[in-house]
Amino acid sequence: MENFEPNIIGFVCNWCTYAGADLAGSSRYSYPPNVKLIRLMCSGRVDPAFILETFARGADGVFVGGCHIPTDCHYQQGNFKALKRITMLKKLISDMGIEPERLEIFWISASEGKKFSEVMTSFTERIRELGPNPIRE
Repeated sequence: MENFEPNIIGFVCNWCTYAGADLAGSSRYSYPPNVKLIRLMCSGRVDPAFILETFARGADGVFVGGCHIPTDCHYQQGNFKALKRITMLKKLISDMGIEPERLEIFWISASEGKKFSEVMTSFTERIRELGPNPIRE
């Protein structure tokens, strides 16, 4: 898989992870161009069906990005909802033949542009090592 470039989709919180990505860009911290972000108001708004559909349409890796720590959610319980859903989905996608390592949740604050860059680089490398999504549509 020398030439494999993964397609990575992130569902990210408007208030923290998306702002962290914006800070990474304005601070000139690079991260792989393979990462495409979908901005939501809260990580808790990610419907499990969105994630399953994303894998079905060929994404090689998917992540959810929430506020700095679960208790810092701008909507109180959103991060806890997202964490429960990701835990459940990792079991489900494993049963479907998708490695659970392809799905992750990250807690990145608006002031952590460098962390965003590092996490995206690391996640992209992990997905690159796993190779293409085994169940592309």
